Amino acid sequence: MILAAALFFGAAAVSLGAFTQTAAAEEGQEAETGLKGQISSCKITGDKQNVEIVFSSSGNSTGTDGKVYVFEQQTYEDSLDGRSDYIASADALSSSTATISLNFGSTSDRLYSKFVLASFDGTSYKAISEPHYITNPEAVAKNTEAFKTPLTKKGLNIEIDMLDDAFDLGVKHVTTNIAFSQIMGTGIDYEYDGKTYHFNKAIVEDYDRTISALSNKGMTVTVIILNDWNDSRPDLIYPGTKKSSNAFYYMFNAANQAGYEQTRAIAAFLADHYSGKNPDYGKVSNWIIGNEINNQQWNYMGPMDLTNYVKAYQKAFRVFYTAIKSTNANDRVYFSLDYNWMNEIDGKVKYGGKEIVDSFNSIANNQGQMDWGLAYHPYPCPMTEPEFWDDPQSTGLFTNDFNSPVINFANLNVLTDYFNQEALKAPSGNVRHIILTEQGFTSYSPTRGNIPEIQAAAYAYSYYIVDSNPYIDAYTVSRQVDAPSEAKQGLKFGLWECDMNQPDKIVATKRKKIWQVFRDIDKKNSTLEASEFAKSIIGINKWSDVIPNFKWKSLEN
Repeated sequence: MILAAALFFGAAAVSLGAFTQTAAAEEGQEAETGLKGQISSCKITGDKQNVEIVFSSSGNSTGTDGKVYVFEQQTYEDSLDGRSDYIASADALSSSTATISLNFGSTSDRLYSKFVLASFDGTSYKAISEPHYITNPEAVAKNTEAFKTPLTKKGLNIEIDMLDDAFDLGVKHVTTNIAFSQIMGTGIDYEYDGKTYHFNKAIVEDYDRTISALSNKGMTVTVIILNDWNDSRPDLIYPGTKKSSNAFYYMFNAANQAGYEQTRAIAAFLADHYSGKNPDYGKVSNWIIGNEINNQQWNYMGPMDLTNYVKAYQKAFRVFYTAIKSTNANDRVYFSLDYNWMNEIDGKVKYGGKEIVDSFNSIANNQGQMDWGLAYHPYPCPMTEPEFWDDPQSTGLFTNDFNSPVINFANLNVLTDYFNQEALKAPSGNVRHIILTEQGFTSYSPTRGNIPEIQAAAYAYSYYIVDSNPYIDAYTVSRQVDAPSEAKQGLKFGLWECDMNQPDKIVATKRKKIWQVFRDIDKKNSTLEASEFAKSIIGINKWSDVIPNFKWKSLEN
């Protein structure tokens, strides 16, 4: 799908070559002894000085020395070969607790470490459990300010030179992209864990101006972190990955020491820089790690089975999560999916969104659950026509059960119903945070020409669906202004028309019908009046007839 462009410059497409990747090694293999171990909890203690690890073992300890050992591993380490430096031990076939020093802020910091149980057969130590990470990095965060929830869910990907228009529109949520290659460079020296990393001062200052302009006006800023190809920084790309002509962005690398250390430093720098401590930098509140990860076009590592693909992604996701949450306790961290819930699946480079959610959650259950959220993109299907309400009939790709091939605005309740299941709830017991960060409706149809009224009607209907669903926090429209490159393909998602005579720039020329609807949709005194025109287009008498728990039902005639 279309990734929303950065606010002040777009990411260039890369010309790239294909490859086949061997499957990643499985972690935490059970030892041959028949002894099984489990780490049930791994948390920073209340004094912020230690890590408390709760573990147990069961099965048959024959062939071992009757003990269970706790080993520390770095994020990128998967083997105990040659190791004997365990940090705690207990009798086998029992439950126990080990308390070890966190060493927070030192070069032996354990904040990002994982821990694994092992047995000893007289010759070597063998892992008998899944690795387990610390699950409460927010315990050491300096910034503990509460998440500032905007008054409404209305969001827009804006052009930075059209801020006044965004303020007139009453935008509450905004999104921008940060690509690794753009921010690495010279001018800013950042020391982390005894090493110095270098960032592009001019580019970072551009981001500072953008993000501060938005957050200082009370907008909630969401950043999408992207890993684009950079020949000069190969360690940032997952090991063995080759350039692909089908890929725009690549899998983050937390699989070896060099990649892990660089990725961790970038994550820590961004989390600290945009913590809100300096109003000239601004505040980022939501962080999305990668884009539409169910399609490797946006997160490429090469053909890979689902489980090992998600393991590689989650390993990197957790680095970002730990860096962000240990700095800003109440920031939110998400992964992103397109609308192919159980559609366009090949099991190698394309996966169902549902498969990704289930696999990610299952791995996290074993290795340490996180307060992760979902950034979803429920575009119309196809994107070339704005009427999502007839998508089920016209495509045959929609059902009202959890295995629907596609989930978009036509059946959005399926997504939130799925996340209402106990097995998918956050560690707090609440439904996980869901935000809609990229979607829009074209004002042009390949068969009907310009259809701005239908575009505006689709937005009104979709906004009411989201606004009346308590489990979705934000809804960001993909474009303030049509982009010439997309408009040439018939995809005119903007609130404004653009100057097609300036193909390399986004220059607004004329407001569309959707502009006023967007402005008034979340205002009690004008929302129903602004959307009245849409009812005849959709073929309804009342919004409450088609939207369960319609927020403005009491105002309807």
